[in-house]
Amino acid sequence: MTDMTLSQLQQQFILHWGEMGSRWGVNRTVGQIHALLFVCERAMHAEEITETLGLARSNVSVSLKELQSYRLVRISHLLGDRRDHFEAIQDIWEIFRRVTEERCKREIDPTLSMLRMALLQTTHSPAEQGTLRKIRELHDFLELGTTWLGEMQRLSPETLMKVVKLGARIQHLIRGEVKRAD
Repeated sequence: MTDMTLSQLQQQFILHWGEMGSRWGVNRTVGQIHALLFVCERAMHAEEITETLGLARSNVSVSLKELQSYRLVRISHLLGDRRDHFEAIQDIWEIFRRVTEERCKREIDPTLSMLRMALLQTTHSPAEQGTLRKIRELHDFLELGTTWLGEMQRLSPETLMKVVKLGARIQHLIRGEVKRAD
């Protein structure tokens, strides 16, 4: 096994990413493994990940499968080594795109389906009209948001960065914080 020593900064990042992962709906180990593979300069095999992070091998295997399902980690192979090696996607925008896409598939899309089915029902009692109005508002909001997100996902990272910066400038303008050059 290769003995990998993590720097203080790497350890700090890995621990933090693991804590944030648990707040984002994935377990801490998934976050830590993603962080390790993200900051690592090379692909790592599961045993090396296990040893470096001091985790159970079974936990590493399950976590790597989850990271692969999010398409944040891919398998690579090294000549002369039969083991699978894992490497994280390095492009920040691509990570954002994939996480957003997966979260929509797992969380937003099922909610939209349920809302659509509720709206298609034709037998709503008069007492349900207030609930029906709220469901319609939520449906319309989520539809608008997912449509906008889909459009943003199709932009190149460079164009997307321009849109983000433009949005910040528009907010400042609306709030009256931008001085005009006369």
